[in-house]
Amino acid sequence: MSLPTPDEILDDLAFFDDWEERYTYIIDLGRGLPKLDESLHTPERLVKGCQSNVWIDVQADADKLYFKVDSDAVIVRGLLALVMAAYNAKTAAEIRSFDIDEYFQKLDLERHLSPTRGNGLRAIVSRIQGIARAAEPA
Repeated sequence: MSLPTPDEILDDLAFFDDWEERYTYIIDLGRGLPKLDESLHTPERLVKGCQSNVWIDVQADADKLYFKVDSDAVIVRGLLALVMAAYNAKTAAEIRSFDIDEYFQKLDLERHLSPTRGNGLRAIVSRIQGIARAAEPA
């Protein structure tokens, strides 16, 4: 399954009347993510600052970054899907220029997450942006 674009996600979420339906949609997006091989569940891929375990693996192909992500929590896999819609298969410059705060604001997401989930989401974004910074040519 390929992920919808951030704009498609925003359009899809607009159809739902309440956050319970939106959470179901977000969880379904996460279920569509490919599982990360257990051998990649390593300490160096583990994102610090998340309540749940989150692993991020990245491969560069030409100038694009391809992320594989996983979590042991279904809602977090859904949040990862939202982030992957914004960042996966993009150049480092595209990742760094994407306004993730505006995207989250449009999703009205952080208002509906617990503080610890919100902190974890910011840790995931920070890790990916750091990977993009490191991948940019000097």
